[in-house]
Amino acid sequence: YRLAEEGPADIRIGNVASDLGIVTGSGEVTFSLESGSDYLKIDNMTGELSTTERRIDREKLPQCQMIFDENECFLDFEVSVIGPSQSWVDLFEGRVIILDINDNTPTFPSPVLTLTVEENRPVGTLYLLPTATDRDFGRNGIERYELLQEPGGDGEAAARSSVFELQVADTLDGEKQPQLIVKGALDREQRDSYELSLRVRDGGDPARSSQAILRVLITDVNDNSPRFEKSVYEADLAENSSPGTPILQLRATDLDVGVNGQIEYVFGAATESVRRLLRLDETSGWLSVLHRIDREEVNQLRFTVMARDRGQPPKTDKATVVLNIRDENDNVPTIDIRKIGRIPLRDGVASVAEDVLVDTPIALVQVSDRDQGENGVVTCTVVGDVPFQLKPASEGEGEPQNKRKYFLHTSAPLDYEAVRDYNVVIVAVDSGSPSLSSNNSLLVRVGDTNDNPPVFSQAVLEVSFPENNLPGERVATVVATDADSGKNAEITYSLEASPLSSESPSSIFSIDPDSGDVSVQAVLDREQRDTYEFQVTARDKGVPSLQGSTTVVVRVADRNDNEPRFMQDVFTFYVKENLQPNSPVGMVTVMDFDKGRNAELSLSIQPSDHDQAAGVFSIENDTGTIFSTVSFDREQQTSYTFKVKAVDGGEPPRSATATVSLFVMDENDNAPTVTFPSNSSYTVLPPSSNMRTVVATVVATDADTGLNADLNYSIVGGNPFKLFEIDPASGVVSLVGKLAPKHYGLHRLVVQVNDSGQPPQSTTALLHVFVNESLSNATVVESQVARSLHTPLAQDIAGDPSYELSKQRLSIVIGVVAGIMTVILLILVVVMARYCRSKGKHGYEAGKKDHEDFFTPQQHDKAKKPKKDKKGKKGKQPLYSSIVTVEASKPNGQRYDSVNEKLSDSPGMGRYRSVNGGPGSPDLARHYKSSSPLPTVQLHPQSPTAGKKHQAVQDLPPANTFVGAGDNISIGSDHCSEYS
Repeated sequence: YRLAEEGPADIRIGNVASDLGIVTGSGEVTFSLESGSDYLKIDNMTGELSTTERRIDREKLPQCQMIFDENECFLDFEVSVIGPSQSWVDLFEGRVIILDINDNTPTFPSPVLTLTVEENRPVGTLYLLPTATDRDFGRNGIERYELLQEPGGDGEAAARSSVFELQVADTLDGEKQPQLIVKGALDREQRDSYELSLRVRDGGDPARSSQAILRVLITDVNDNSPRFEKSVYEADLAENSSPGTPILQLRATDLDVGVNGQIEYVFGAATESVRRLLRLDETSGWLSVLHRIDREEVNQLRFTVMARDRGQPPKTDKATVVLNIRDENDNVPTIDIRKIGRIPLRDGVASVAEDVLVDTPIALVQVSDRDQGENGVVTCTVVGDVPFQLKPASEGEGEPQNKRKYFLHTSAPLDYEAVRDYNVVIVAVDSGSPSLSSNNSLLVRVGDTNDNPPVFSQAVLEVSFPENNLPGERVATVVATDADSGKNAEITYSLEASPLSSESPSSIFSIDPDSGDVSVQAVLDREQRDTYEFQVTARDKGVPSLQGSTTVVVRVADRNDNEPRFMQDVFTFYVKENLQPNSPVGMVTVMDFDKGRNAELSLSIQPSDHDQAAGVFSIENDTGTIFSTVSFDREQQTSYTFKVKAVDGGEPPRSATATVSLFVMDENDNAPTVTFPSNSSYTVLPPSSNMRTVVATVVATDADTGLNADLNYSIVGGNPFKLFEIDPASGVVSLVGKLAPKHYGLHRLVVQVNDSGQPPQSTTALLHVFVNESLSNATVVESQVARSLHTPLAQDIAGDPSYELSKQRLSIVIGVVAGIMTVILLILVVVMARYCRSKGKHGYEAGKKDHEDFFTPQQHDKAKKPKKDKKGKKGKQPLYSSIVTVEASKPNGQRYDSVNEKLSDSPGMGRYRSVNGGPGSPDLARHYKSSSPLPTVQLHPQSPTAGKKHQAVQDLPPANTFVGAGDNISIGSDHCSEYS
């Protein structure tokens, strides 16, 4: 139906009966207006639809506030057509379209409109003017704009402006946009403003109009207008967004600079709602929420935003903003329960006779939700075990999802004796996330059949019962209820096998048929079986009898009747020595057949009689892991034996013990120890000793066992002449070379003892051997041994250090004497040559006795002539024999006579015996006297040997290890330096 707004009361709208094709007049069919009675009414007999006294204003109807199409503004109503004696009821929906009339005047946003126009704009330049708004729509909306004369003008020239002209354009969204066109030259210096009258008129009959002053300001040239990035901005905004929530940012650019390029953003064609709900930042262009927006009041905001530069005059650009308000699930569904037909419903109570047929409608339920989409899709249901259900009132596909109607039907016969009152709770839940719900209730009073079976409060009853019980003890009591009364409510109980088990429970359990007490007839053992399951059936005494059942699960509770049990009586573990403290050494396993607290075990280390494990071991309670608190040393203790005790958490607690034997395996953590000889001792070896003579035996021990204590001996230094060798296994040092005079003196053998462990460990010892016929001065030898302890191991000490030096010095003396003799011979040759030359001058006289030659030996006494070797075997003594024949120095610093004594003044020459023979070998111990300083490399006792891992170090003296504290040295060097 169609109806114009603002009409008087009792205006006929239409006849529902004739439009539905229903014949009236007999009184059997009646009409009832179920909704829309605020503005509409209907004649119950004729079906005539008309208006009430309440005036209809289209612009004030809530559902028409944001409707821009006059055909979409309507009033919905519902009419029920009731058959004779309410044997049938039909519900029809109707709609009255409210037609708009011209009852609103178009208005401008301000009585004075200001427009800035820059000078020197060419003719035909167009400027957008603010648009007017009209609450009416369609034909009654804005039809045209007019530009009137300038105020103060006279005559025909004043009727129209000579500089400006008005043009109205139709926009893409159907609006009319007034535009001001420049048709004459503009010169700000001659005139800087114009005031015009702008009138707007709608298309109504009669037409309505209003006007505003249009003030045009002429400014300097600003030849670039701002330009929006997009002509249309569209965004979604969730309703109920808090004030200050940013929505979108409008961006415009202006190619001008300075003030003409500074852009400000303002609302253009925007309704009062837009300006009230939104905030536009003039500087940044950010559009944000000013007040919370409710989608149910405004579902879309469409407006324009102007970008205006700060030039004189400013240039503008317009962008359309379409803001879609996204629905939030902020409205709960509403449930309206109304009467239907002749069944009375008053104050939330519906009276229904007990003999009412099944599937009879007793009430009309309307469910609606103001939200849209999924948030407005409502599901309606009846809560509780009541004999009522909801059915849709219509099956039409055009029914909106957020507004539905249901009939409340009876779904089962009603029994007054069983239930007199039903509180029917209807719950409506929307599909939002999170969903919202509401409920409404209807009290149905009914009149009075055995239709209720016994009901247990629990479908499954679980009971905990301790083991080791006495036969006949009560396990539990089951109770069922029956909503009927009298015989129909009298209940008897019986036991039946569970559907999951064919075992009859009567052999173990029994039940009292009247009280429901369940008793046990046997002794239960949880370790044998921990769960029993059976059914209890309750039957009433009605005809026919009804029954209900519940499942009883008896869980046998544990008692502490089992002791802890170790997997072994004796646990044996093997660990390496030197294991880091707090390291795991083994794990014991223990179990308890009980459960719960009775099976919670506490493990501890028990002190033994000799207390060998006290404080050495700890045990982790959860895993049974045994840890050591110390580092094991096999050389101190090779095994440990202790007990581990397990105690459960029962009352009283039970316990068990197990024995732990732990054996410590050897690691190569001990270096060999040389017990003989000591570093400060020495052995005298006569020069006449035969080869393979045993010089000494190096004795060493190792605290480890096995391969770690298998020792090997080797000479690593002090044996440059290869005179000695050592047996690798026994440590026996033997003479393997022939002793010569240069070997006389002190020999320091560096012996290294290695074990066979991985990695191996070693110890270095010094074996001093003094090669001499006798030991005439032990103090001197001991001092040599003492100096040896401070000599680097890389420097060999082997025999007479001056032997080679004496040979070198003898060679030097022979060379010097040979040089002197050569010079003398040269002198004799020169003298002889001169003599022969002078003799040649006088000639040679035959028979004349020559004068004695210069070389002729002078006459001596016969006693002084040397004796000739008669046998011719012995000639003269060599010229240099007296030089190299050096006797040993006399005692007390005295010198020998002859040339030999003179030569002995040279340092070191008087300490050697004659090469040509002489007295026997002196005591060579005195040959080691010297004023030479000690070597720069000092040896320190108790220092680890460089470059040797696991090198054992012994205290020196008299220990057997030396390590250089200076530069690195090579123990195996064959160089023999002068010992001092």
